[in-house]
Amino acid sequence: MNRRDFVKGLAAAGAVSGVAVGGAASGAAAIGPGVGAGTDRGADGHKPASLLTQDDIVVDGLFAGAMRLSHLREMQEGGAHCGVAGGPSDMASFAALLRFFDEYADEVVLAKSVAEIRAAHARGLVSNVFCWQSATVLGDAFNSPLGTAATSLRAFYEVGLRQVGLCYNVANAFGSGCLEPEGPLTRAGHRLVEEMHSLGIILDVGGHTGERTTLDAIAISDGVPVICSHTNIAAIADNYRCVSDRVIDAIAGTGGVIGITAVNDFHVRGRGNTGPTPHVGIEEHVDQYDYIRNRVGVDHVGMGTDFVGGMAIPYGGGINAEIITTDMVSEPWRFIRGFESIAELPNVIDGLRRRGWTDEEVRKAMGANWLRVYQQVWGG
Repeated sequence: MNRRDFVKGLAAAGAVSGVAVGGAASGAAAIGPGVGAGTDRGADGHKPASLLTQDDIVVDGLFAGAMRLSHLREMQEGGAHCGVAGGPSDMASFAALLRFFDEYADEVVLAKSVAEIRAAHARGLVSNVFCWQSATVLGDAFNSPLGTAATSLRAFYEVGLRQVGLCYNVANAFGSGCLEPEGPLTRAGHRLVEEMHSLGIILDVGGHTGERTTLDAIAISDGVPVICSHTNIAAIADNYRCVSDRVIDAIAGTGGVIGITAVNDFHVRGRGNTGPTPHVGIEEHVDQYDYIRNRVGVDHVGMGTDFVGGMAIPYGGGINAEIITTDMVSEPWRFIRGFESIAELPNVIDGLRRRGWTDEEVRKAMGANWLRVYQQVWGG
């Protein structure tokens, strides 16, 4: 099987398993901190700033789907070094994903520790951390009155699972999603949070997880940093997917990080708004970073783009309109102007610097904050 056929096959598998791989691209872009070919000018027409220093590691706290060739190329172009992305919930599909890493072993690695992220960077490679956006795949094992509470979580940890969200928009055995924000963390959810902490898996709440479930989970996470990998600010846009000041404060109180998405709707589309959404740009995006920095400090903000690449997610063909209503996301699904793929990352850094962010503050928001939390939770 040639490289293109392999990627097409994995993309087809992703439609069933949740692994999404983009189409093949010709030619490999150089990996490193330089500005990519597609980012010669920022959204305002100015040349973007270069990406930090050679030693800094730029981390995307979550992009949608699984690592795929199209996204890898965009990371290389934009100067992003590590990205957290979804992986399968069954071993056969995971084996297929591993074949992708084998195929591109000279460009990308699956990392299980901060040491491996740093080692990949030193070799000029991109690293990918494996996550689940929802724990629903664990099924009812945590909640059965018969048998034991044993689950497959430990097995997936051993093959690289390092970050798990509790719920994805709606309720499951562990708690409630963002569309049902008042539902509590369940007994099963309590046990799951405890097991995640004991294994050294990062707890990812807020965003897709409902507010009360989120706050309940944080309340039993004493001494462990908790994150929200990809969300936006409810005080700016009262969208179901955005987090309140209560959640921001609680996550920061654990020493955790809130990742900012590039999803246009989450910047400007509030509850009840079913009309057209204005297409905003870098300045509105930087407002989100400023909000976190001003409220709880720069140590608690990061990038979590939620980029979907070429993944199709229209209503009736990827989004269930009976569950996710049109005041949450509109069609076409868009990202902000000037940051519509990770290849345009220099525009964001340029925007932060125009706001007066220091080099140290930019370095923290672009990756150092994530690496600090990873080190604290994963150890080693």
